[in-house]
Amino acid sequence: MFRFGILSTAKIGTEHLIPAIQQADNCVVSAIASRDAAKARKVAGRFGIPQAFGSYEAMLASDEIDGVYIPLPTSQHVEWSVKAAKAGKHVLCEKPISLKASDINKIIKARDTHGVIISEAFMVTYHPQWLKVRELLKKGVIGTLRHVDASFTYFNVDAKNMRNRPELGGGVIPDIGVYPTVATRFATQKEPVRLQATVEFDPKFGTDRYANVWADFGEFDMNFYISTQLGNRQSIVFHGDKGFIELTAPFNSNLYEGDEVRVHNSGHNETRVYRYTGINQYKLEVEAFAKAVKGKQAVFSLEESVLNQKVIDAIYKAGKSGKWVKV
Repeated sequence: MFRFGILSTAKIGTEHLIPAIQQADNCVVSAIASRDAAKARKVAGRFGIPQAFGSYEAMLASDEIDGVYIPLPTSQHVEWSVKAAKAGKHVLCEKPISLKASDINKIIKARDTHGVIISEAFMVTYHPQWLKVRELLKKGVIGTLRHVDASFTYFNVDAKNMRNRPELGGGVIPDIGVYPTVATRFATQKEPVRLQATVEFDPKFGTDRYANVWADFGEFDMNFYISTQLGNRQSIVFHGDKGFIELTAPFNSNLYEGDEVRVHNSGHNETRVYRYTGINQYKLEVEAFAKAVKGKQAVFSLEESVLNQKVIDAIYKAGKSGKWVKV
């Protein structure tokens, strides 16, 4: 069993990753750390975690864990991924792993120097619905792909929330702009060559709260909008000359209508539905990570992280210039 240590008591860890690891077949939560020892003990007691540490350094020094899951604020991801690698621990780091593509090179160097597995936690890439979309596109079920259309929005104006704090790496683009980007790249196995974008910043928080992106993939184009201040919505459609594919819960599994991949023919009078029930994509993610440590499965690589972050970097650049920007 792969022994995880959880680096902080962040909400995504307690709500999603810790339960997922405890349900997994090949890994366990052996420890949790917080800069506040009382918080660490409280979460440890809640989940029956054997060890609680009052500092991240103390947990990294422990022989009782094999690797860490890092759900810290985005601005701290590079620092603690590198520190964990230097301590000989494998790393599953929450997305985005960095705020700049160039900074990921530091993590790659640490990975290679210390011989550990480091992966950005894009849980969607482990969900069978996305494997199905990639298969359908490769088979040409909808003919020639011409356009991808997506959205991802929610409403959050909490000034204390890290998503609204620029010093912690907040903003809609790093928080959820990564999902339409990574999902399209994963499904099509193609990279955008250039993009345009409009980006709107919140005058109070200073973080980006809305973005509309137009990306040119050469063979097809993609448009998506994202926001932290619109009603909850998730959608994605892959449109070809012989039909289109849509997902009902593309990013947050088991949300809204459940997990379905719907394939419509060109006349929109015939639909095939691939339904996925009871899927926990976080569980699949941690199980894949534990297998990767033993060399039995591939995971989302840091090289893939660089490519994805280059798109995010280009969105900010295009938002400032108002012109087409190379990715």
